[in-house]
Amino acid sequence: MGEAGTAAGDGLWDGLLSATEGAGPLLQRDYWAVIDRCGCSPSEVMELVASRFPEFAPRELVVFEPESEREGPLEPGDELTVRIRGAGTFRVRIIHRDRQSLTLATLPGHPEAGRITFGAYRNERGDVIFHIRSRARSGSRVMYLGFRTGGEAMQTNTWTEFVNTVALTVGEGVIGFLHAESTVMKEAHESADDVRGPTFLARGDES
Repeated sequence: MGEAGTAAGDGLWDGLLSATEGAGPLLQRDYWAVIDRCGCSPSEVMELVASRFPEFAPRELVVFEPESEREGPLEPGDELTVRIRGAGTFRVRIIHRDRQSLTLATLPGHPEAGRITFGAYRNERGDVIFHIRSRARSGSRVMYLGFRTGGEAMQTNTWTEFVNTVALTVGEGVIGFLHAESTVMKEAHESADDVRGPTFLARGDES
């Protein structure tokens, strides 16, 4: 499971729609929350997310459907069909998975060019945090204009709802409030980014 699957060879990254091929600024978007009374370790949270990924997305906004009939959690190389309300049908591929994170990358035609990581870890108090971080540009100049007129709000609603649903599944919701932040990536950060790996490292499994 996990990191062993990332050694599948260069074919894992063939045909991706990378952020360098997109339009507009490269944005890093973070959505995260501390889970109240989480009943799972971070790795157990991510095993659940990898096994039941489509269930956590708000179906009124986006629907994920695995293209493979193989049972079990998502693994590197698996692809998902993504139906986004008002935008169309697209595809993403799992490019990385380890015990505490799962990373998806977009394929040509998707309104975003880049990747997104879902991860779980502990803070200094031992609380479990579930965190989503994307690094992406709009898939094209036309999509960039459309995203500015409504797509950004839909994306924020999608991923904050995903975080909240995970928190309610493994615990009693979130402590405090859900965090949603957007940052324009500087050129130096972009050049140092490993586009084949996760957007952040989730570490610290045990309390």
